[in-house]
Amino acid sequence: MGALKWIVGFLGWVSGGPIGALIGFLLGSFVDTGLDAMRQITGGGFPGQGGSSGYPGGGYAGGYPGGSTYQRQTTGSRGYTATEQRNSFMVSLLVLSSAVIKADGRIVQSELDHVRSFIRSNFGDAAVSDAMRILDELNRKEVNIYEVGAQIATYMNYSQRLQLFHYLAQIANADGDFSKSEKSVLEAIASAIRLNASDASSVIAMFYKDADSAYAVLEISPNATDDEVKSAYRRMAMKNHPDKVATLGPEVQKAAEEKFRKIQEAYETIKRQRGMS
Repeated sequence: MGALKWIVGFLGWVSGGPIGALIGFLLGSFVDTGLDAMRQITGGGFPGQGGSSGYPGGGYAGGYPGGSTYQRQTTGSRGYTATEQRNSFMVSLLVLSSAVIKADGRIVQSELDHVRSFIRSNFGDAAVSDAMRILDELNRKEVNIYEVGAQIATYMNYSQRLQLFHYLAQIANADGDFSKSEKSVLEAIASAIRLNASDASSVIAMFYKDADSAYAVLEISPNATDDEVKSAYRRMAMKNHPDKVATLGPEVQKAAEEKFRKIQEAYETIKRQRGMS
C-alpha cells in the first residue's frame, strides 16, 4: 500500500474538483483490498468517514477527496506546502498520462515503463505497485482532458504546467514512435492547461522532429535573423530555467534540466547550420 500513503494523506488542490472526484472513485474500487491498510495510514479515518486522519484537517468529507480541507485551501499553489504541490503534480501527471498513453489506440509497455520510472524516482519502490494500479484503472476510463486541464490551469503555476507538459511529451516519445494522434492529444492538453501555443509547439518539437524542429524549439521562424535567434535563445533559457520548478523536488528539477539542454541543443544546431559564432 505504498502509494496509498501519498493518495490518502498528501493532496493539496487536486483533492477536489474533477481530479479529486476521479481519484476518489478509483480509491473506492480499492476498498475491498485496502480498507484496513488505509485505516492504519489515516489513523482511523477513511474517505466518507469522520474522525482523525493523516490528511491535513481530518478525514475526507463527502465520500471522496474534496471536503472541508479542499474548500479551505482555495488560494492556488501559494497556499499549499511544497509536498502538496509535488504530490498534486504527481497525480496530475498520472491522470493526463493515461490520455497520452491511449492516444494511438494502444497501450505500449515502454510508455508505462516511463511513468513507472518517474514514480520510482520521486516516491520510491514502495509506491510503484499501487500507483501503476491507479494508472491501469485510469487507462480503463475516459478522462475529460478539458475538465482536468481547467483545474490544473487554475492551481498549478505556469512553469510547473510547462514541465508537466514536457513529461507528457516524453511519454509519447518513449516507444520511439511519436504518432500524429499523440501529437493531437498533446495539443489538446496544452490548450486545456492554458499553455501558450508557441510554448507547446516548442516542447513538442523537442521530440517530434522535422526540418524546422530546432527553430520551433526556440519559438522562431527559420527566417529569423541571427540577432533574433540569439534573443530567442536567451528568452527561452530564462523561461525554462530549472530553478522555476525547484519546489517540485530534485527529480522534477532534473527533468527540467533535460528540457533546458534541449533548448541549448536547438540553439547549437542553428548556430552550426548558419555558421554563427
